Amino acid sequence: MENVSAIFAGLVFALFGGALLVWTGVRAWCGEPVAQGVSRIASVALAGTAGAVALALGGYCLTRL
Repeated sequence: MENVSAIFAGLVFALFGGALLVWTGVRAWCGEPVAQGVSRIASVALAGTAGAVALALGGYCLTRL
């Protein structure tokens, strides 16, 4: 039963992290703001870090099966 929870959590983290990284990259590439009212560099750095951390957590969960 714990394997199912680990798989679910790992997939959710991995999908969220990957989607956040892709979305941030596309927004930055097109020159559009990632967050309203924040400098472009800070918002890209924060969103990229959050996406990478979520992707790493997803990988961690999936390797602990």
